[in-house]
Amino acid sequence: MMKRFAKTGYLLVLLICMAGLAAGCSDSAGKGDIKIGMVYELTGSTASYGTSAANGAKLAFKEINANGGVLGKQLQIITADNKGEPSESANAMTKVITQDRVVAVTGFTVSSCGIAASVVAEDNKIPFVAAATVNPKVTVDERTGKVKDYTFRACFIDSFQGTVGANFALTSLKARTAAILIDNSSDYSKGLSRVFKDVFTGKGGQIVAEQAYLQKDQDFKSTLTAIKAQNPELLYIPGYYEDVGKIIKQARELGITVPILGGDAWDSPKLAELGGAQALNNTYFTNFYSVEDKNPVSNSFIEAYKKEYGQLPDSMAAMGYDAANLLIDAIKRANSTESAKIREALSTTKNFKSVSGDMALNATHDAVRGVVIMEMKDGKQVYKETVKQ
Repeated sequence: MMKRFAKTGYLLVLLICMAGLAAGCSDSAGKGDIKIGMVYELTGSTASYGTSAANGAKLAFKEINANGGVLGKQLQIITADNKGEPSESANAMTKVITQDRVVAVTGFTVSSCGIAASVVAEDNKIPFVAAATVNPKVTVDERTGKVKDYTFRACFIDSFQGTVGANFALTSLKARTAAILIDNSSDYSKGLSRVFKDVFTGKGGQIVAEQAYLQKDQDFKSTLTAIKAQNPELLYIPGYYEDVGKIIKQARELGITVPILGGDAWDSPKLAELGGAQALNNTYFTNFYSVEDKNPVSNSFIEAYKKEYGQLPDSMAAMGYDAANLLIDAIKRANSTESAKIREALSTTKNFKSVSGDMALNATHDAVRGVVIMEMKDGKQVYKETVKQ
């Protein structure tokens, strides 16, 4: 009798535990923490970007939770690595949405990865705020020209960055002829070079050479020799830091002394390691953010980031921080974790306090914010100016 009672009691306890476990599983549907997906390039050739951006995002989420969370709940961050590859980006996005059941996703610093991720977000009707993907195809379907319903971004797009770069080349660097060296395996590089070329030639400049390479190439000397033969006054390289550092080093070794200009993908501490401090003198790039461009939000972000990580934030950290806060701001204004309501709140974003000043999202879900121009001097980044939209 006692054995039978003990067995019955054990089964009762087991049933209660199973019921509790089931209740825990259903918490993500509305009773427990709010699940947010965070997908970045944490490994691979662009891990420098993704790691910095992820650090910025983690700081933002930590601050939000410390201040009481959102809608009376804490944020639970589900992190995934897209490895800097479009196929892995789609896989990571699918996992956090369909398996982890997040209510929204932020992340991505590589345009081709952001484009692949946006397809998954749209198919599942999950709000997605990209941090630093500048190709227009992230938020606009290139086949239909239609703005994607659930995809937004915290950064400017190629058309503005490329225009600022071309104007800087013509006005500040006084270049009238230029050569362009394009990463043919990158949507980012091809898109940015196209805008630069159109604006530069439209205002009287001449493109005297266009050459291409592929990511992970090591020897650029034959291509650079062909460029040198055309005697350009400027070399434009809209590539990623890992390739750009090697290209600039080899360009200087070949005697190419003209100014070299690029885009935000140059921004990495590893650029100076790869290219060398001296070789990088007389080079410039357009970027999202500089710690020298002061405002109250930036100042508090810098102090918090230094306290958390023991170093100054770079532009990718700033974009990760902005993208995370932009998403949470929308959830607060929506007063809901329903996808459609978050999407609607994002689409009406105005006067958002970003690290680079007030920001809004336009009709194509892109950020209206300034472009920072940086100069490399003896291996260090030096802030030159901010160009507002």
